[in-house]
Amino acid sequence: MRTAYTCFCTDVIHEGHLKVLKEAKKHGRVIIGALSDEELIRYNKYPTIPLDERIKLYRSIKCVDKVVVQNSMNYDDVIPRVKPDYVVHGDNWSNGYKATIRNHVIELLEEYGGKLVEVPYTINEDVIKTDLRLKHKLSMPEYRRKRLRDLIKMCPIVKTIEAHSGLTGLIAEKTVVENNGKLDQFDAIWVSSLCDSTDRGKPDIELVDMSARLRTISDIMEVTTKPIILDGDTGGLTEHFVYNIRTLERIGVSAVIIEDKTGLKKNSLFGTEVIQKQDSIENFCSKIAAGKKAQLTDDFMIFARIESLILENGMDDALERARAYVEAGADGIMIHSRQTDPNEIFEFCDKFRSEDKNTTLVVVPTSYNCVTEDELEKHGVNIVIYANQLMRAAFPAMKKAAESILVNHRALEADEMLMPFKDIITLIDEL
Repeated sequence: MRTAYTCFCTDVIHEGHLKVLKEAKKHGRVIIGALSDEELIRYNKYPTIPLDERIKLYRSIKCVDKVVVQNSMNYDDVIPRVKPDYVVHGDNWSNGYKATIRNHVIELLEEYGGKLVEVPYTINEDVIKTDLRLKHKLSMPEYRRKRLRDLIKMCPIVKTIEAHSGLTGLIAEKTVVENNGKLDQFDAIWVSSLCDSTDRGKPDIELVDMSARLRTISDIMEVTTKPIILDGDTGGLTEHFVYNIRTLERIGVSAVIIEDKTGLKKNSLFGTEVIQKQDSIENFCSKIAAGKKAQLTDDFMIFARIESLILENGMDDALERARAYVEAGADGIMIHSRQTDPNEIFEFCDKFRSEDKNTTLVVVPTSYNCVTEDELEKHGVNIVIYANQLMRAAFPAMKKAAESILVNHRALEADEMLMPFKDIITLIDEL
């Protein structure tokens, strides 16, 4: 008997999926591929139920004869193994980044005479409502908060981009690219104190208070589903920090990173050019322990940011602090450097990993931006944060447009450097 194969990425079966299955049944035995969690993440479809439950859901559909696990969004693992006579898919993958997958499937099928059958994409009020429900489910605190822990387990390295507004949050949420036949995207969102302050035209000295920071987080959360890591600066007074932990945990933030400095906070990349004082190990450990004691769930994380290399206090001091902070309860260590090459970061990571195989390691390659994610992964890094690139990209573009209008006394010449407003509108979802 001939076989028809279709891949499902969904947690909920709606009319569109049933139409695909109905078409597949016309061509023979129906086999569904359940895309693995790891590949769903790369496909920008984070699962709300685990793989084994999705398999049970697909098996429960009356017309389905078999369910297999698909471990490659490009079908590389499954088409050569199953050799279906037909692959059945909606016709919504002909354009954009998904077209790469479609073209590759056609190539795989042509190798042995298989055929692609496309079904008109179903779009109606019920389908839209189902998709919105899934999106809103992912944005709920209990789902968003735990997502970072899951990603650390599933991803080779968690790619994190800064956002400082709802619009930049949408860029972080929706940017998917095709590269060498594979899709990629950001996994998490970093809410930076530097960018939050800069966006308000204020210096990065903890001048923007937590209530203002929470408004930024709220704007981003309203339009995104990805986990959020907050730049918590020094954490402030321990007595205040514990209350902020409860607030962040309640609204669904996944992690906060606090740095081991004290006094008036200055941006780390100034290094020793300005007066910056590192907190004592004892005091900072007490702050970490108090924060961990205050949290109510196992999902939320506190990461300790070590400034020893920034302040030129040496590798031994950085490692001593890392050991102490982990002992105090820190869920992860962020090691920072202002060197233009990654060598001292690699040295720290290698020495830390020789002692500790499990604690999450976080880096922010702003000054040493030549390093690749693959290189960082080889040295045991779990999370890479691109901490300020969107803000730094926006400022010169806006300044150039403003200068053009002043020089030409009209907006025509600025148009060539502007994004069409239609493209911005399509980025923003309507309820």
